[in-house]
Amino acid sequence: MAVKVYVVYYSTYGHVGKLAEEIKKGASSVEGVEAKIWQVPETLPEEVLGKMGAPPKPDVPVITPQELAEADGILFGFPTRFGMMAAQMKAFFDATGGLWREQSLAGKPAGIFFSTGTQGGGQETTPLTAITQLTHHGMVFVPVGYTFGAKLFGMDQVQGGSPYGAGTFAADGSRWPSEVELQHAFHQGKYFAGIAKKLKGSA
Repeated sequence: MAVKVYVVYYSTYGHVGKLAEEIKKGASSVEGVEAKIWQVPETLPEEVLGKMGAPPKPDVPVITPQELAEADGILFGFPTRFGMMAAQMKAFFDATGGLWREQSLAGKPAGIFFSTGTQGGGQETTPLTAITQLTHHGMVFVPVGYTFGAKLFGMDQVQGGSPYGAGTFAADGSRWPSEVELQHAFHQGKYFAGIAKKLKGSA
C-alpha cells in the first residue's frame, strides 16, 4: 500500500503555493509514495482579498480537518504574520479539535515550510512557533536540518529556508522563489517522504 504524504498549505499571493508544488514533486519522486497537494479554507471575504490585490485561488482541492487523518505524513506550509503562521492556517488547526480528542494524528510525521516578507521576518520563528500545533497532536516533527547540503550555506544571493524547512522571501510580493529555494523545497519533500516511508514500514 502506498505511503500517503499530504502537502497542506495556505497562500495569499502564491509564494507558498509555489514551494508546495516543488515539495509535492520531491515527495512523489520517492518510490511507493503517493503525494497529494491541498489548500486550507480562506477566511477572508473576496472583497477584502480583492483590495489586497490577491490573485484568484488555484485549482487545488480544499482540505477538511478530518481528511488529515488519511495521511501517513503531512507537510504544512504558510506565510508568516508577525513571526507566526497566518491566521488562515491557525483557524484550520483550531478546527482539528475532533482529531485531537481521538488522537488521530498522534505518531504521524509532520514538516513545515514557509514564506516571509523580509530576511528578519520569521524564517525561524514562524516554524518554531508552529511546532506547538504539532506537539499537541502528538505528531513527530521532521525538520529538514542541513541535509540540503552546501547550498543552504550560500552567501552569494538572498535565499530563504532554514533547518526547520524550506522557505522563501516574498518581499513586497514581487519576488518569487529562487531556483535554490525551489531545489530546497524539492529536497524537503523527498527527504520527508523517505522518513514517512520508513516510519510506516516499521509500524
